[in-house]
Amino acid sequence: MKNHLPFLNVYGQKNIKSKIVTQLLYGETFKKLNQSKFWIKIRNDYDGYVGYIQNKKYPSNSKNTHKISVLYSNLYSKPSVKNKINKKLSFGSLIKVTDKKGIFYKFDKCWLKKKDLKKISFKQKNIFKNISMFENVKYKWGGKCFDGVDCSGLIQLFFNFNNKFCPRDAKDQIKYFKKKTKLKNVKKGDLIFWKGHVALAVSRTNLIHGYGPLKKVITMPIKKTIDRIRETAHLKVTGIKRVT
Repeated sequence: MKNHLPFLNVYGQKNIKSKIVTQLLYGETFKKLNQSKFWIKIRNDYDGYVGYIQNKKYPSNSKNTHKISVLYSNLYSKPSVKNKINKKLSFGSLIKVTDKKGIFYKFDKCWLKKKDLKKISFKQKNIFKNISMFENVKYKWGGKCFDGVDCSGLIQLFFNFNNKFCPRDAKDQIKYFKKKTKLKNVKKGDLIFWKGHVALAVSRTNLIHGYGPLKKVITMPIKKTIDRIRETAHLKVTGIKRVT
């Protein structure tokens, strides 16, 4: 099943005041585990993540043909820039294109610009090539979209976009990726882990991460980040994994 626009919060408990543990983007699918009057317990088909969504009528699955390749794509009620509506699809969202007109593609009852899309089979050699598009997006626990993202959600998004598997949480990501490396050998594309946190090396000296204390996605020097996390959170690096 697909979620409603533009993303769907998945909660840890059957209460909207409980913690948001992840999100479903448009086009992502899930299985129902059980259902009550107000809530559905689900398992995400991509990563097996279990949580609760509000019990509403969701559209049935469709064979998706394209995916959003920009931070977000504006939606239009008609294939014209004059008909923009107040909704967006986030990076990695999946759609089934049903019509084409000029620079616009149609899905469901909406239109978006062709330039914001890649075919569902598209992959990049450098998985994290465009991760800087998330620079300054606000930090949000459980988030994985333009409206807010957490550290592990940011990493998972780019594996998913490139049709590769990656667990949702940092504690599972460090176990999943097996190839270890040392800090002195760190290079672009390596993942640096702390307890409950992950960052991506974008060069031998800098990293990017969804960083809670600064409330946004930010690029920082690796050494400065390690020192800051050790001083403020009393955490040391638990591992560095080579994934690309």
